[in-house]
Amino acid sequence: MTALTLAGCTTGPSDRSGPPRQQDGTAALSSTSQGRELTEAESILIEHAEHILVAKCMEKEGFPYSVAPMANAAERRGGGFVLSDIDWARTHGYGGRLDKKAEQARLSDPNNAYANSLPEAERIRYSRTLDGDPSHGMLSVELPAGGTVETPRSGCWADTREQLYGDAATWFRARKTATSLTPLYVPDLVKDKRLVKAVEAWSRCMREAGHAYAGPDEIREKLHALTQGLSPAQAHATEVDLAVAEATCAVETSLATTARSLEREYRRTELRRYSDAVATYQRMRLAALSRAEDVIASES
Repeated sequence: MTALTLAGCTTGPSDRSGPPRQQDGTAALSSTSQGRELTEAESILIEHAEHILVAKCMEKEGFPYSVAPMANAAERRGGGFVLSDIDWARTHGYGGRLDKKAEQARLSDPNNAYANSLPEAERIRYSRTLDGDPSHGMLSVELPAGGTVETPRSGCWADTREQLYGDAATWFRARKTATSLTPLYVPDLVKDKRLVKAVEAWSRCMREAGHAYAGPDEIREKLHALTQGLSPAQAHATEVDLAVAEATCAVETSLATTARSLEREYRRTELRRYSDAVATYQRMRLAALSRAEDVIASES
């Protein structure tokens, strides 16, 4: 699937969301840095180490904390502007089953169940121990496209990121900046005549395959309605049929390569002023990878 990401940044009271099933798209700005984009497997390794360190931190405060199995690299793929991996599409469709699996894991999270079982006072202490206490200070950063996001300076998640990334405040600001850049260039990119022409070719290919859609975004908008009321097996089969057609046409019409090339171009020319933040983000992730490997090795 292409790296073009149309989704904005999602923020909440804590900065502990796992990696989305799409790429950050930071490689195009890394030519002057000593960093690189991590592979999906490397990102999962860091996430695993984060949860191990959080568990140790919580246990020191008298709270149990379960480290759940991490999704594998294949399960983290998907999303983005257009599917281009035919094999992935043939297996997963649009990832509907994977999304349901992730939702089931969230709902059955033993940590949430434990926290909800606590008396109110202990539940509050649990939350502040895990996510931090806003009264002890907040880290904040202004996002490139506007708005501000904050996260507590304290708590086990903050302590964990201090251990893995070396400086939780610098990491938070670099990460939120580097992964929130798409709104700055995507509106112009999607109107670029080169992309418009590629989408039109893709649409013709899809019509010839029996699927009349003006663009990949139209499929995303209508997918729920297409599978609503179907059995799980029928819904998956519908997803797979459509996803394979989308990916096949994305390859045959060069929509995928055009989108990737244009995104690199736009990020390189439009986002130069953020190259330092991206370089810092990449370097800190590489440093965290080395520390994460040590954390996981110590658990073996």
